[in-house]
Amino acid sequence: MRIAILIASAALASCVSSPLPTQTSERGAALDARIEALMARERVVGMAVAVVERGEITHIGAYGYRNRENALPLETDTIMYGASLTKAAFAYMVMQLVDEGRLALDRSIAEYLPRPLPEYEDYTDLAGDERWRQLTPRILLSHTSGFANMRFLEEDRRLRFHFTPGEHYAYSNEGIWVLQTVLEEGLGLDVGAEMQARVFDRFGMTRTSMQWRDDFAGNLADGYAMDGTFEPHDRRDNVAAAGSMDTTIEDQARLWRGMFAGEGLSPAARAEWVRAQFPIRTAQKFPTIRYYNTTDPRGEATNLSASLVGETWEGPNGRYFSKGGHNDWTGNLVICEEAGQRCLVMLGNSVRAEIIFPEVAALVLGETEFPFWWIYPELQGE
Repeated sequence: MRIAILIASAALASCVSSPLPTQTSERGAALDARIEALMARERVVGMAVAVVERGEITHIGAYGYRNRENALPLETDTIMYGASLTKAAFAYMVMQLVDEGRLALDRSIAEYLPRPLPEYEDYTDLAGDERWRQLTPRILLSHTSGFANMRFLEEDRRLRFHFTPGEHYAYSNEGIWVLQTVLEEGLGLDVGAEMQARVFDRFGMTRTSMQWRDDFAGNLADGYAMDGTFEPHDRRDNVAAAGSMDTTIEDQARLWRGMFAGEGLSPAARAEWVRAQFPIRTAQKFPTIRYYNTTDPRGEATNLSASLVGETWEGPNGRYFSKGGHNDWTGNLVICEEAGQRCLVMLGNSVRAEIIFPEVAALVLGETEFPFWWIYPELQGE
């Protein structure tokens, strides 16, 4: 097992991609040892962690294996699947367009598209339902569109509104894909190119892309399901704003350092990116449509809300925000504390990493009141 610890002595300037200094601290070594112990206890195959504090990347570690079968170690520059962390970076890019006056958060998407949404091949299911005209970029980014998470989860695999847009919270990849369509068809943008130039290049993320790159193949993390089943890395050829990003823990450290600092955004746009947009009161996050009309008092107690970046809530040290990413063999989570200017980034190519997220978060950030009960109820004994 190889461990890589990287301590940055000063904040990385935007667009700098030189290697981070390799220094070890007593604090970092203790964190690494504890993470290794937790991984061994829960049989986590591979995991990587980064810590950002007051504008500096203070710790990066990679643990376990990118491929257990061949005993290939996970390294800090290993390509890992970003999953829905992609959405946070996409929203950041969207806020740049808002800053430039090219997009308005509360304008109907009908004002941007050259033809009605149901006339596009992917959205013919919505023909005859004029509620699509109520969709706005804010509604789509804050997951209040009324769509299921993904249409293939529907019994008939068709897209439909389950409620009027803006009335409830229900996490939806479909909503993010609609906004991608608006940018591409309405504004004439190449979302992959915009993400590369406006986000990845800006923050010096040389090993991150919205599409598969052949140079990723030499140092690539495969995936592991909850039962340890092996899953080869999915090489995504199509740009998907909801979750096609391949990345590394080093690049994610650069990303969250830069986004937390608001680089490339006006102060107003950065504040809007993390601001509470819509209250979340559901009993749990998934499956989204099954739970959209349920309630749990714990959400209200912390003012749990949807933000454009992900979720936000009130914790012991004020306001926090977060974004996760998940599939059957990937577990990712970022938690940031505004007052302390701290972010914890956790990437797992083994979904069992989610089991130890609460303990790793407590080690780095202390008590945050993060809604683990809402996102991972099956892992919390609920």
